Amino acid sequence: MLDHLVPPPPGLALPPGLAARRLEAADGLALRAAFARPDGAAKGTIIVLPGRAEFIEKYAEVLGHLLARGFAVAMLDWRGQGGSARQLRDPMKGHVEDYADYRLDLAALLDAAAAEAMPEPYGLLAHSTGGAIALSALARGENRFRRAILTAPLTGIAGISWPGTARVLTRLLASIGLSTRYVPGGGAKPIFAKPFEGNPLSSDPLRYAISGRWLAAEPRLAIGDPTIGWVDATFDALAEFQEPDFGRANRTPILMILAGADHVVETRVAAALARRLKGAGAIELRGARHEILMEADAIQAQFWAAFDAFMRLDAADDAQRAAEDDPHPAPAGG
Repeated sequence: MLDHLVPPPPGLALPPGLAARRLEAADGLALRAAFARPDGAAKGTIIVLPGRAEFIEKYAEVLGHLLARGFAVAMLDWRGQGGSARQLRDPMKGHVEDYADYRLDLAALLDAAAAEAMPEPYGLLAHSTGGAIALSALARGENRFRRAILTAPLTGIAGISWPGTARVLTRLLASIGLSTRYVPGGGAKPIFAKPFEGNPLSSDPLRYAISGRWLAAEPRLAIGDPTIGWVDATFDALAEFQEPDFGRANRTPILMILAGADHVVETRVAAALARRLKGAGAIELRGARHEILMEADAIQAQFWAAFDAFMRLDAADDAQRAAEDDPHPAPAGG
């Protein structure tokens, strides 16, 4: 693992004061996290949870926006990716076999934020797989967040014609000892090293290139395609989201910000989940690809307007009580 932040390549920068910390999850796995405080009094702390294969340095611009808004920030690299420890001998295989492992990582980050005396209250900003992990934790009663924003949360995988068949096949392959193999057709090449043309992540060529520049500066941040075990664990998480009583223990107001041109996760599935969840709502950004936080300026402007309107941590108590008392969730909108 890495115990430090990577020195920025030419033309890129990290926010002033952002410092790496080594954490240890409850099962002993080493994790890399980073913390920073704004100038002056903080409004609170935003806990940032990235997606699969992402890493702290990639979020430098996002963290800078949060600090400029007066929030402290805390972020981690999930186990098996970025600067955190891997669970397999091949470091390019980001792998878990149960999302419970990811929940251990989140608990370690929250405990570290408390130990670092990061300013309360806490808000949550989670992307894609980070959003799925957040939903899994919130549904189990994790109540340390005032409000949560999930961008393009992984609640359904796009492009799978027969998800039930895919899940059965994945479970079969995992059960016969192939859990740690790449998915069929997959390999070690990082998605961020693939060409911009036709990519499903961002319509902004400069922001799309940022990840590749960081990986060129420090290849140890990279991972390749998912393992069969990772996909099997993800199918289990997605199935949980469809259970009728999913989210009953949640007490955190949630806003899902969905990408209208997402070909990585299923926007319609996330919108339907937002309609079912107590205290949740959704908006869709037309034309946005999967990585909303790495999108073009016009799309980012819409995101930050929604963020500023929703992430009012000092005013969240009334909204939280309303979410607990209201039997009907906020509707998803376009």
